[in-house]
Amino acid sequence: MSNTKKVSDDLSVTGQVTLSSWEEILEIAQKNTPARRVRRPGQSPSTAPIPSSLHKLSPDTEPPVLLYRDTNSWCPFCERVWFALEEKEIPFATEFIDLSNKPKWYTDLVPTTLVPAVKIEGKLVYESKDILLALEERFGPTLLPEDPEENAIARQWLEDAETNGFRNIAYKFLRQPPEDANELANLQAAFEAKLDELEQTLGKYPGPYFLSTFSIVDLSYSPHLDRLAANLPVYRGYHLKGNPRYLRINAWFEALNQRPAYHRVKSDEITNNLLLRRRWGVTPIGNLLPPDPVISDEIQFRAEAAERLTDNREVAIGDILKNSGVQALAVNGDTSAVKEAVYLHLRLLADYLINGNGTPLPWGRVGGKDNADPLVAAVGAITLAYVRNRICAPRDMSAGAATAFRAAADQVLASLY
Repeated sequence: MSNTKKVSDDLSVTGQVTLSSWEEILEIAQKNTPARRVRRPGQSPSTAPIPSSLHKLSPDTEPPVLLYRDTNSWCPFCERVWFALEEKEIPFATEFIDLSNKPKWYTDLVPTTLVPAVKIEGKLVYESKDILLALEERFGPTLLPEDPEENAIARQWLEDAETNGFRNIAYKFLRQPPEDANELANLQAAFEAKLDELEQTLGKYPGPYFLSTFSIVDLSYSPHLDRLAANLPVYRGYHLKGNPRYLRINAWFEALNQRPAYHRVKSDEITNNLLLRRRWGVTPIGNLLPPDPVISDEIQFRAEAAERLTDNREVAIGDILKNSGVQALAVNGDTSAVKEAVYLHLRLLADYLINGNGTPLPWGRVGGKDNADPLVAAVGAITLAYVRNRICAPRDMSAGAATAFRAAADQVLASLY
């Protein structure tokens, strides 16, 4: 990469238009999204969402609940508890546990050594089902029916969610399908039989939820059904959403989608797709679906994505330089120009998220009359491709913001040559 000309001159990022400064981007972004996070320098994750109910506490008051959860926000059982805390608007603090290197104090504290666990006013509770019930006993508003008969059914269905075999069959079909076609067909049939049972259960009470109102039964199923709906099309060519066989399950998804707490805790589809590939080594049979264009254009999500990138840019740049392979483009070991190009392409992405089509992109400049340096474009391409699939929802931002982020990265990446 040439050192005789500044990267910013070569990129000029948009030709005649000067990009907004990081400070300007952050100011505009924060005006357009209520989402806020707290920085955690030198820790994993580097930021964490602020619980929506934390403002209820008086100054210098400790939250009544301490949640122990995984660092990457991948655990569906942690998601259940987090969902309940947000839905019930219980102020809580979070202690993140590295599942690949659990601290001894945690394994000494929790008999199962698993996450999630909580301390409710100092009392330890573990196992997600038991935590949900403990939160019900201590905090309102209730997520169990008041009618005694329906309440008993809710508790039984909560137990059934743990023991009815649905998860085992579903994840076996998703992750470990047999090579024999007949065995695979039998496994799919067993999975569909379990879905049929859920479909029938959802029809026992009026309304879209398992019971007459939203309840801890819905909390128990949502993380798993979300992951299945996202991954089955890519890894098995099977669709839950839009499947006419499961109209009630689809109505249930639509009802969940109206709940603000759900949006605070859910993953986006691509996070789920990438996790299954990277964590479990499952081979996809189809391509990732493109980001939802409706969600991608919502200003609250674009603003949140821009705010997250802007506020956490130094961590992002460090990660890109360390792990993307971009340093291979450095000349004579001097990474300063590479770092500058990474920095500017991230700023271009943040500006595009905020201003959308108001940010002219550098279409066709490489190899054209402008003669932009192809090495600068190469650094930008690596940067955008890497960070597009590096972000993780809800670890780094909400699912909606992640969708907007990926869609914008696709647009900017496609404009570099």
